[in-house]
Amino acid sequence: MDISLVLGLLGGLALFLYGMQMMSDGLEKAAGDRLKTILEKLTSNRILGVIVGAVITAIIQSSSATTVMVVGFVNARLMSLQQAVWIIMGANIGTTITGQLVALNVSEIAPLIAFAGVVLIVFLKNPKLHYFGSIIAGLGILFIGMDMMSTAMEPLRESETFISLITNFSNPVIGILVGAVFTAIIQSSSASVGILQALARSGLIGLDGAVFVLFGQNIGTCITAVLASIGTGREAKQTTIIHLSFNIIGTIIFTTVCLLTPLTSVVAGWSPDNAAQQIANMHTLFNVVTTLLLLPFGTYLAAFAQHVLPSEKLSVDSEGLIYLQPLPKSNKLIGQSAINVQQVNDEVMRMMKLAYTNVSDAFDQLINYKEDRSKSIQKREAAVNFLNSAISKYISDAFGNANLNMETSKALTAYYTMLVDIERISDYAINMDRQALVTTKEQMSENEKRILRKMKKRTFKMYDYIFNLQKADDYNNQIDENTQEWRTAQIQGLKDKSISSELGIAFSRILTDYDRINDHAVNLAEEIDKIDASLHETMMDEKMISNLAEENA
Repeated sequence: MDISLVLGLLGGLALFLYGMQMMSDGLEKAAGDRLKTILEKLTSNRILGVIVGAVITAIIQSSSATTVMVVGFVNARLMSLQQAVWIIMGANIGTTITGQLVALNVSEIAPLIAFAGVVLIVFLKNPKLHYFGSIIAGLGILFIGMDMMSTAMEPLRESETFISLITNFSNPVIGILVGAVFTAIIQSSSASVGILQALARSGLIGLDGAVFVLFGQNIGTCITAVLASIGTGREAKQTTIIHLSFNIIGTIIFTTVCLLTPLTSVVAGWSPDNAAQQIANMHTLFNVVTTLLLLPFGTYLAAFAQHVLPSEKLSVDSEGLIYLQPLPKSNKLIGQSAINVQQVNDEVMRMMKLAYTNVSDAFDQLINYKEDRSKSIQKREAAVNFLNSAISKYISDAFGNANLNMETSKALTAYYTMLVDIERISDYAINMDRQALVTTKEQMSENEKRILRKMKKRTFKMYDYIFNLQKADDYNNQIDENTQEWRTAQIQGLKDKSISSELGIAFSRILTDYDRINDHAVNLAEEIDKIDASLHETMMDEKMISNLAEENA
């Protein structure tokens, strides 16, 4: 085989794959941190979910990238497994657009498409136009690569060895295996189908020889999602089971139909003079019909995946990560910004709830000390310290992602700052738990117990204001006034000896802890206020905050 042929084929494949990567990066930067909101709104029913999956895949020309995105979203609990089913089905339809465009032979205008994208990137200053320029330039480069592969393969028409090899593709088992293995190696069904079309355009293979390879390519494309799910949670792995099941079922159905009916001849008759178009049409037919057949059974596919690999039950109070799951191991991960922000948000909100649960228990300890409750406070404090370290590391790693846009970077910075305040709030709860030994021993009066109950009520009213900076600031001023009044009364009690010196010292420390807990709450409100509204309105769990505040009112 001529070395120039190999170099031309590899160079074309490199451009094809690089073009897809450019398109994925462009979509990530343009809408990465908005994808969660988009998907939540548009995957409420199966039809919309399929359309969304098809559109996203059509834009980036890669069902593998879309599926890896879904794996990441399910892993981060941004999307349910049922929603993922519809996106995956749509992705299989959207990936057929590449084949149809290749069949149209737009390679002649591909340089113009690439140039238009480069103009947006190089000559315009608007960052958003740069993102769209990346998508457009990637599309042009993709078709330039496809043209290079087609040109490189033309000499193979004279190779008897190669022609003899591809005639074996008409054997269903061999064809499916070749298609699956080759696609698994290059991790792109769009690229492998494009190569198959390049062979057809060069007159090396017809639809009857290519059809089973085509079916195998649909199975091979699942390998990208399978590899991406390694090391992730069980929900992510369930998503890959759905993807694999969909394509295996479709391959079984279409292989059987092609062997028992003249379907191949019928599809070939739609465009008798265009072999590349025939492959594109069969590819589209395969995915559209399989989707229509399995659409009513999507929930059963999800149930099957959950049965094969049951989900793990996680405790909210456990010293470990629940929401911060490892990101899928793939350079095709779209929506990483949304995953970063959402996972950090959920884990930070969990950490905050643990800290304030400690505060609640610490106030109860001051009035009625219990050894078991003290142990629970210590356990939560260990969990808070662990989360502080783990979330900090995750955010530091996330800043290494070049695809973070300004809003995402600003949000992660705010969450990073919040960690210190939350950790200190839990520390003050520990301080109060220690003072509870003194307040219990010295037998506080009913008036002192009444003041402690007011402190707790006002602390959790402030907690309820964490999402409203103005209210938090105003209420903290009231807390400062109350603290000063109570401190003055406590000093007077020491003077007239109505309270012991030990209790006076303990009460002074409690007032300091109470005041500082609420100061940190204002700091939290300031950081949340910095986060872009479009991010935290859909992500921050304000209901959780309100519920905990109501419980302790």
